[in-house]
Amino acid sequence: MLELFPLFTGLVSIFSAFALIVYILKKPAGNEKMVEISKAIQKGAITFLNEEYKIIAIFVIIVMLFLFVASYFTNLPWQTAIAFLTGAFFSGLAGNIGMRVATKANARTAEASKKSVRNGLLVAFSSGAVMGLAVVGLGIIGVSVFYLTFGEDSSILSSILFGFGFGASSIALFARVGGGIYTKSADIGADLVGKVEEGIPEDDPRNPAVIADNVGDNVGDVAGMGADLFESYVDSIISAISLAFLVTYAYAKVYPLIIAGLGILASISAMIFVRGKNVYSALRNGLFGSAIIFAVIAFVITHILLSDYNPFFAVLVGLIDGIVIGLSTEYFTSEQRKPAQKIAKAAQTGAATDILQGMSIGMISTAIPIVSTCIAMVVAYEFAGFYGIALAAVGMLSTLGITLATDCYGPVADNAAGIAEMAGLGEEIRKRTESLDAVGNTTAAMGKGFAIGSAAITALALLFTFVKKAEEVVGVINVKLTSPYLMTGIFVGAMLPFLFSSLTIGAVGRAAGKMVNEVRRQFREFGILEGKGKPDYERCVKIATRGALREMILPSSLAVIVPIIIGVWRVEALIGLLAGATASGFLLAIFLANAGGAWDNAKKYIEAGNLGGKGSFAHKAAVVGDTVGDPCKDTAGPSLNILIKLMSIVSLVFLPLFG
Repeated sequence: MLELFPLFTGLVSIFSAFALIVYILKKPAGNEKMVEISKAIQKGAITFLNEEYKIIAIFVIIVMLFLFVASYFTNLPWQTAIAFLTGAFFSGLAGNIGMRVATKANARTAEASKKSVRNGLLVAFSSGAVMGLAVVGLGIIGVSVFYLTFGEDSSILSSILFGFGFGASSIALFARVGGGIYTKSADIGADLVGKVEEGIPEDDPRNPAVIADNVGDNVGDVAGMGADLFESYVDSIISAISLAFLVTYAYAKVYPLIIAGLGILASISAMIFVRGKNVYSALRNGLFGSAIIFAVIAFVITHILLSDYNPFFAVLVGLIDGIVIGLSTEYFTSEQRKPAQKIAKAAQTGAATDILQGMSIGMISTAIPIVSTCIAMVVAYEFAGFYGIALAAVGMLSTLGITLATDCYGPVADNAAGIAEMAGLGEEIRKRTESLDAVGNTTAAMGKGFAIGSAAITALALLFTFVKKAEEVVGVINVKLTSPYLMTGIFVGAMLPFLFSSLTIGAVGRAAGKMVNEVRRQFREFGILEGKGKPDYERCVKIATRGALREMILPSSLAVIVPIIIGVWRVEALIGLLAGATASGFLLAIFLANAGGAWDNAKKYIEAGNLGGKGSFAHKAAVVGDTVGDPCKDTAGPSLNILIKLMSIVSLVFLPLFG
């Protein structure tokens, strides 16, 4: 019965998500104009996902067939291919559910804001909660089913679970990279031409890229983020289960699943705390409430099940590390804090000083997450060895249900503010939705920081899992700094995140350039600003879609191809590759995400009426800084955390080929 508990909590999570969907859809969607805009956003988002999934489906079929063939020539279980397909399907499904609900909730959030900010908060947060609960529910159900089916055989179970994680990670990287390229090419086009060149508001309906911009919020920050954290969630549980075979604790294998299940119940329970007029305080109450509830019930269950508390302390260390990283990200990116305000002040002397100050803030912001994660790793190891490090990753992601809810709340609030502007709902409603959006910027930045931190500790757990599994396959490995193979792997691994970032940021630049030219053309030829013609929104949506789909293939393929090539050559070089990529990828991801978030909120600080307000010299410089930060925080930065996990999980899946 105990082993059925995680499956039960997964079903509770899915049922709760369904109940929230019913609650959201019962809310009024506003007037005809609001419904029209919302449907246009939804149509663009679904069209993009459908086209993206066609490309991903080809990749999934090829890899699945390769796994089937490999199972005939190695000891790789054939069921790994089925697990891979299941993981890919669940990852895509989680993101798809969240995005569809988000595009239904945007107009409803704007309409609810007519009554009060609190009402708007409840709708937007409920939409984010659907995403969070779908991710953790599908994740724990998938892992639980394979665990219950193959739990008695350690070698088969590990390979099959790695296959499930491989499927989830693959879809996550494609979704993150493709969605990130889409959303930022549209955002940059809308900002540079609309705000800087023509001086019109961000969501002015006269801007041809405005619909594409709002579509991008959903395909990047909802569907992409959902798939991203889905794979972090399942990979952390998988690594803990795999390392459980090395320890002697009773219930060691099922303990990570039970901990994850308790986190789901804590997340659902804490959602009642998301109340009040102060949006930021309400969301923080939910986050801290879930952490406290989880810590208490996890302690009680550990006391009942295990002979000592060391595994619980490892879980607790991870939970604390996640909170520290979230608070650190908030400090360095929030418009209410000094770092973002320093960037805003630097914008008074031009775009160059704004960008330089943002780079400085991004670099210094790496210190706290790195130190915190290093401490967490060492302390967790002291409590429970490598198993403890994996449990720390599970602990950090335990309350993902509500953490992801506060993150995906942001894009819904952003869309609601855009709809309020485009539908002409008036200054008061616009201010209410902007207040929701402003908090959403901070929670989105915190979500990215949390995702990167969880990725780092999950990647470390997967790395240690790989070393242990590799020793079983190839025997003793020379993991010493005097090995030229290890050092070669470290240098190549450290280089990969930079190569990956170059490809993704360059892709945004190329796609954004086409968007800028198209927006300029429409302003010039259609006479939109003079009231002579109407913008062609569909054309901009197509440009963003084509650019994203074409550009996402090469960087996403790197994470799969490079580890296999290095692993076939030399296993100790592959260990170095994973170590180098994890270290540099973690640092680079934090730098890019926090610098981008700080640039964004520096712009928001000026737009709130400070330092000259909208249209001022400082504002135009800050907009340039924000556009530089856009691909950093929404494309390259968050994609890096998937890269480092996917490389580890690919190495584990294809380990039989390296023997």
